[in-house]
Amino acid sequence: MTYKIGEKKDGVLTVEFKLNKEEWEAEIEKAYQKNKGKYKLDGFRQGKIPRKVLEKTYGEYLFYEDALNTVCDRSFFEFLDKEQDIQAVDYPNISVKNMSAEGVEWVATITCMPEVELGEYTGLSVEKSKVSVSEKEVDAKIKELQEKQARYVDVTDRPAKMGDLVNIDFVGSMNGVAFEGGSAKDFELELGSHQFIAGFEEQVVGMSINESKDVNVTFPKEYHAKELADKPAVFAVKLLAIREKQMPEIDDKFAADVSEFSTLAELKKDTKEKIKKEKEDASERELDNKLVEAVVAKANVNIPECMVNNQINRAIEDTSASLKAQGMSYEMYLAYIGMTDAQLRESRKADTEKQIKTSLVLSEIIKKENISASDEEVEAKVAELAEKMKKKPAELKKTMTPSQRDVIINNIVSDKVINLLKEKNNIK
Repeated sequence: MTYKIGEKKDGVLTVEFKLNKEEWEAEIEKAYQKNKGKYKLDGFRQGKIPRKVLEKTYGEYLFYEDALNTVCDRSFFEFLDKEQDIQAVDYPNISVKNMSAEGVEWVATITCMPEVELGEYTGLSVEKSKVSVSEKEVDAKIKELQEKQARYVDVTDRPAKMGDLVNIDFVGSMNGVAFEGGSAKDFELELGSHQFIAGFEEQVVGMSINESKDVNVTFPKEYHAKELADKPAVFAVKLLAIREKQMPEIDDKFAADVSEFSTLAELKKDTKEKIKKEKEDASERELDNKLVEAVVAKANVNIPECMVNNQINRAIEDTSASLKAQGMSYEMYLAYIGMTDAQLRESRKADTEKQIKTSLVLSEIIKKENISASDEEVEAKVAELAEKMKKKPAELKKTMTPSQRDVIINNIVSDKVINLLKEKNNIK
């Protein structure tokens, strides 16, 4: 096989491939050996029909297509192995120039990895969010702890009110006919949780134990079951039990019960410090994103459409596999979100293009700044990971796959490029 590399234009490279007569004949023979068992002719055992007989019967080009597909595929990857500087982002388009018993020539049109024209990535000004914690935020966190410690006690001497936990039987019907999924026995419902259709819980308020009542509601226009959407329905409800939420007092005893602290003041101080740490971490992540976005905005990259489409395809394949594991088909998912496959793909294009551009720009900075992960740094990360998993580093390394090691390397390099951006830009 020989090839001739043409001129690259707008990220697309043309390469002319050629097989001489002997090479092409060898490929046709391979195609014959692979496919001869598919044919039947009177007077011959299946799989034993001579090639010349098959070509005379079905045409001299009988095995050309299979031979061409095989050789084009193999030649493309052999070409990439030899020409390490050429990075393809998709399988090439193939155009046959000449094909006969004397040989074959074809042109492969290859979409290459786009070139990145870095803009300024140092000396930029980026603002970091200030962090503060109000007493109101601390009180809200303490309130969450209080909610977790709440208990419910049975109530028998009054009707149900908002905030109560009630047990109900109900049967939903439309025009006197019960509909699927609209009935339940001994169902636990917190009044005011908005778990049910608007108006349902409000009508249960005021009911007493063992009381029955028809609750009239209208399903929302955007309801996922289209046969019920925007339709009136009646639920025959029977109230079985009422339980009232009782909250503990927020005092020193409460603090001692829910934490390692003996006073409420200590609990509030610790809560404030934790909220502040969470906010500082979030602010740091936000700063990282702002820095990357600022640098990416300065760069120029023409991303091939096939690159975007291929990434969307992979994402949808992952989504489909995840849905299947949960017992839902991709088609059901599309119906649930109210989109077609084409609409879903279109909705993901902008974010996918942004992700690709970001990855390419950061990769170019890594290359330009010669950023890498040393063996010592990788070993340190492995040891850190092993400690978290309560294993010895040597034990973890034995079970670690090459792809898992690559993830560690990529994380180290990613951290380094972010730190470089923080060092070389102005953080306000």
